[in-house]
Amino acid sequence: MVNVAQAWAEAYANVEPAVSIEVAGGGSATGIAALIDGAADFANCSRQVETGEIAAARQKTGLEPTEWIVGHDALAIYVHRDNPLNEISLEQLARIYRRGGDVTRWSQIGVRLPGSASDEIILISRQSNSGTYQYFRHAVLGPKEDLRPGTRDLNGSKEVVSLIGTTPGAIGYSGMGYATAEVKMLRVASSEGGPAYGPTLENATQGKYPIARPLYVYTLGEPRGAARSYLNWMLAAPGQRVVAASGYVPVARGEEVHGRSPGGAGIERQ
Repeated sequence: MVNVAQAWAEAYANVEPAVSIEVAGGGSATGIAALIDGAADFANCSRQVETGEIAAARQKTGLEPTEWIVGHDALAIYVHRDNPLNEISLEQLARIYRRGGDVTRWSQIGVRLPGSASDEIILISRQSNSGTYQYFRHAVLGPKEDLRPGTRDLNGSKEVVSLIGTTPGAIGYSGMGYATAEVKMLRVASSEGGPAYGPTLENATQGKYPIARPLYVYTLGEPRGAARSYLNWMLAAPGQRVVAASGYVPVARGEEVHGRSPGGAGIERQ
């Protein structure tokens, strides 16, 4: 979320020059903690707020986080551009990443890397406070499964893609907006032998790509004043153009972007 949040801030400076917006990264958990502590007006998240975080917010502030869907992302699976693999199934991904998984070498899934590259699959992941990490773990491995030991855990999505681009035997995951010329995004199939789809805007919008997710912004209760005006701008056409320009999927016309508190209380629709 940090890329699109920074792009929003820069674009909004031309709309309301008197409003100063500061953006910091660090993962979804870091943003939610800052929101609860009163250090941030918005928490930009690639996962939903958790039950314990809702309880902490209620206890500390008397308010619950309010959830806003601000776009959608297809979580891309990246390999080095010279890797001959073009598609992969969710089951193969699970066998590669899951603790106790039986696929540790490219040759086990029929891939021969060019040149003198090692046959070992080098697993690139995110740190555990990342919403992207939490989503990948839940969507690909299952909520009760853990990643295998030995993954290279990086702090940012950009760093994941950069490392894969210099490591021929690597595989990793990151938002589709981080693609570079040094990497390849794989087509992904929901089931072994089933149709595989790439992480494109069209496939994510049509529900064909199997690891797509909403992108969230959280506030404590209802935002007021300048914060409310900024949120309204994010959800309106100018802010959604920034979402698309950043490589993500804008909120669909008529989509409910403000339905309820994650704790269950009903809230007006925006």
